[in-house]
Amino acid sequence: MSYRSGISNLPLHGGKAPRWLFNRMVKLAGAVTEAVIFEYGSGEFLRRISDPYWFQAFSCVLGFDWHSSGTTTTTCGALKTAINPEEDGIFIAGGKGRASRRTPKEIQGAGEIFSLSQKKLDDLVYSSKISAKIDNSCIQDGYQLYHHVFFLTEKGEWAVVQQGMNESTKYARRYHWLSDSVEKYINEPHNGICCDLQEKKSLDMTSHQSHDSRQTSLDLILDNPDHLKKYFQKKPQMDVKQASLDNFCPELTLPGHHPVLDVDLSPREFEVLKNAWELQPESYEELISLKGMGPKKIRALALISDLVYGDRPSWDDPVKYSFTHGGKDGFPYPVDREVYDHSIQTLKDALEQARLEKKDRYQGIKRLERMIHPDNN
Repeated sequence: MSYRSGISNLPLHGGKAPRWLFNRMVKLAGAVTEAVIFEYGSGEFLRRISDPYWFQAFSCVLGFDWHSSGTTTTTCGALKTAINPEEDGIFIAGGKGRASRRTPKEIQGAGEIFSLSQKKLDDLVYSSKISAKIDNSCIQDGYQLYHHVFFLTEKGEWAVVQQGMNESTKYARRYHWLSDSVEKYINEPHNGICCDLQEKKSLDMTSHQSHDSRQTSLDLILDNPDHLKKYFQKKPQMDVKQASLDNFCPELTLPGHHPVLDVDLSPREFEVLKNAWELQPESYEELISLKGMGPKKIRALALISDLVYGDRPSWDDPVKYSFTHGGKDGFPYPVDREVYDHSIQTLKDALEQARLEKKDRYQGIKRLERMIHPDNN
């Protein structure tokens, strides 16, 4: 059985869940999670959470509109309220806005509950930070992260569910990570990426096509970056009237250099590159982890890598037009019915086994059915 994690796109819906609904969501979330863990184990629960399709179905069972951006923040909030780490063996850190910045401290607190070594806790904190850094800086798809939740088990397994917002389109994009499926943080850590909206041009430094660009970006830093300043000169103000070559006759004299990059680094921002050079990072992953290495610097180095050395990064949006189980039209690959059925069955089984009132169980299953078979509504 193969498991995939990835990305989902959701339209922005304003407001928040009313208290009566959220309280019921907490109750349902706790009961279903308890049943999944009892039947399949905490590791399987993480795999389900990192599956965008299952996560979406789970949100619907709890009572949310199937495509609302609020499914992410409220479902994760309900889970964080409902799950008891001592009893369930799962700890949930982070949240929306300010809560996301408390993730490292909360992970350290989980170490006391699960008796995890300091080295393991440091590794978990790093996984949380690097996953956010990559989705916010290395994948420049127009979505700014505002929600980050880190799931971890008593065995040290982890999953991440985080979400970004595109202010212009008012769409949210959800990113899923699973520790078991991440071989290298910087090399296509998302598998089975899915959405309904694809951006026309997105810088993806995690793509295997960006391998040479990543290495050249690192080399540009390891070699004193002072020689890069010429690429960041401010573009001169152009007159409204466009000049023609005739304006330069009878003698055509062109400047020795003109800036061609759409990135302008201030002296203060350039100091970040100088500091990186002094630290001499050993890998691209270490480079992007350095303080101050945000989207602008990463983009600038990628553009220079292409301009000077011809090492072109990937400009393809990493999302695919499919949920985790493939498309019914066979694109990008045929539906694996066994995996698809397993995703739904785990949720159905959990609902049947959950310690819920008959009415709550029935309504949860009905909401799941409406998502699976929307044409029957």
